[in-house]
Amino acid sequence: MFIGEYQGTIDEKGRISIPSKFRSQLKSKIVVTRGLDNSLFLYGVDEWKKLAEKLASLPISTANTRAFSRLMLAGAMDCDVDKQGRIILPGYLKNFAKINKHLVFAGLYNRIEIWSEELWNIYKEQTEKESTNIAEQLGTLGV
Repeated sequence: MFIGEYQGTIDEKGRISIPSKFRSQLKSKIVVTRGLDNSLFLYGVDEWKKLAEKLASLPISTANTRAFSRLMLAGAMDCDVDKQGRIILPGYLKNFAKINKHLVFAGLYNRIEIWSEELWNIYKEQTEKESTNIAEQLGTLGV
């Protein structure tokens, strides 16, 4: 289970260091893909396989399912985690998430989101302002 928020940086070689709290739950290979809200989603291989199978089973006759499958599957990159807990973030993912130097890792139970620190702070501020409305909407879903 991934929870918590951690700051990080990307070096000149495009490497990011996965927070040590998360490393123990990951193996030596992970998958990073385009996420939502200009973030990246990082999955362990087992969790990625579950998601990929669900996406592959969606009907290709619907434009939105094709688009979402393309976003997630074509945008995915399997990455090896080195002995220092680092991965190389491909340029197209770094550009998608607008990551320059500082970033944030957000643990979201079965995945880790990677954000540009600037975009994360903007997103978090907006979401915190709307937290009561969001909670009310989730209440109707039984949360």
